[in-house]
Amino acid sequence: MLFLGSTGEPTMLSPAERQQVVVETARMKTGRMRFFYGCTGGSTDATIANVRFARDHGADGAILAAPPYICASEDDIERFFLEIAPRVGTDLGWERLLRIFRHPNYVVHKESTARVAQVAQVLAARPDVAVMCCDSPNLGLVVPTMALGGHGTANMTGNVAPAEMARLSTPWRRWEDAEAFREVYLRLLPLLHFTYSATNPVPVKSLMKALGLPAGDVRRPLRALEGPALATGLAIVQALGLDRAYGYKAGAFDAAGGGTASVRAGGEGLAGSGGCVLD
Repeated sequence: MLFLGSTGEPTMLSPAERQQVVVETARMKTGRMRFFYGCTGGSTDATIANVRFARDHGADGAILAAPPYICASEDDIERFFLEIAPRVGTDLGWERLLRIFRHPNYVVHKESTARVAQVAQVLAARPDVAVMCCDSPNLGLVVPTMALGGHGTANMTGNVAPAEMARLSTPWRRWEDAEAFREVYLRLLPLLHFTYSATNPVPVKSLMKALGLPAGDVRRPLRALEGPALATGLAIVQALGLDRAYGYKAGAFDAAGGGTASVRAGGEGLAGSGGCVLD
């Protein structure tokens, strides 16, 4: 389980709120579950402090990206990751990524660039890390990553369609896996396009709240979807049968009846072209 990634709005949480997320959710671990938390701060020292807090309160690992907005060089970013590693994405090239993966504390890599060639280079090197990707259909990484031997997705659409995203995140070991993947991916494509139709996490949190899930409101200055935009998501949920499969509340669909939505295969007609915000 990944917490405090971009969908969790970590940059909008106070330091105390971020720590509360770690403390409260770490208590929920059962069995073989492993919990990873977003720990990137505005500097190396702040990130190390976040990692130490998460570790001391039950985290199994940390999600790291380069500190935002400082536009560090690739040398500085590589050094940042290696300085953090002993205590425990950025847009680094595959050669630098492979050097970082030699450190035993790096166990998962989430790919969020649109460079399929980089995914291939990383997987061809067979590093001792699990290679996952963003589920944004606009980036187009899910199909090639899984086809080349990827290990899963770091996704947000699973908040609404968990079993379906689990199927898409299953590594291919037999031709039946590839066939099942194709069927589910093409069926789920309208929902994937919807969840990335505006800035992350606005669509998915708006939809979750409308379905009666405990998502809460998006944090200002972001605003929730409403009217026809939200009705589009609800229509997709109904068309896919997710309301029946997961028992989502029927009132949400009645309330959205005033809006109109056109749902076609492949997500055509959905507004916006949102991309994946790097966790």
